[in-house]
Amino acid sequence: MGQSKKLPFDVQLVLPLLPFAPRALSTLYREYIGAEFKGVQFSDVPIHPGVEFPFILSFAIDYDSSPSPTNGWFNVFWDTDSLTPAQVASIKSGNSKVKVAVSLGGASVGNGSTVYFAPSNLDSWVSNAVSSLTAILEQYHLDGIDIDYESFQADHDTFTGCIGRLTNTLKSNGVISFASIAPYTDDAVQSPYLALWSRYGQLIDYVNFQFYAYDAGTSVSQFIGHFEEQSQNYGGGKVLVSFISDGSGRLSPEDRFFTACEGLKSQGKLHGIFALCADDSMAKGFKYEQQSQALLAISR
Repeated sequence: MGQSKKLPFDVQLVLPLLPFAPRALSTLYREYIGAEFKGVQFSDVPIHPGVEFPFILSFAIDYDSSPSPTNGWFNVFWDTDSLTPAQVASIKSGNSKVKVAVSLGGASVGNGSTVYFAPSNLDSWVSNAVSSLTAILEQYHLDGIDIDYESFQADHDTFTGCIGRLTNTLKSNGVISFASIAPYTDDAVQSPYLALWSRYGQLIDYVNFQFYAYDAGTSVSQFIGHFEEQSQNYGGGKVLVSFISDGSGRLSPEDRFFTACEGLKSQGKLHGIFALCADDSMAKGFKYEQQSQALLAISR
């Protein structure tokens, strides 16, 4: 999604007189859920009838309970008491616009230990990941995966090979219908994802970019500038804007976030919004969720 080339002056004069097809406006809203074990259920989260709403369970991690890496054998680490297979099936059957995915990795596990992407072997990691994730995806009636590793004990080629082959296999097998990645601006995190994108970008449907990692007080023009930069980094991809609801992000939803979203929408560039996370938003009455979905659902 690079910048459009400037047309010659005489063409620009004629262009407004030509008929245009209306811009397609995205109604995609995504929400992470289950990582904080606060008892939130799918049914607690308000869902606007005018949006597409994939929930993202957080997290499945290739670690055991000790916690130690398992070379691609994924286990469930979200709040399974509140977010069960039956509840996934129920929320999906009650609303055709709801999907449910699972995020892989995350920042920490157990008592706060860092989650590292740490395969011992590329081929065996992929084999283990395909097997274990297929079982989880089918048990919980899930539709997609999200890649959210943030610390790495493997080089870019290994990360790219593992995640690319995993995503390709799950899609080819009909186990998932969409995949996303969740990078942010820190180069140690961004670089592996850019390497993955350059080779397997055609398999990645959404870029859940963590815009809340930008500095507090970011202006609307700066925010849009960040969006344009990341859209160029992930050229051709659907880069989603985001907020975090627990106050830990440097850029909060109050910091002109929605004004920037309005600006992007007016330009036909708002591909969707995602939030981290429902667990923390519950105490605030999901006010930002409702505001985001209302913005997306408006057809102008």
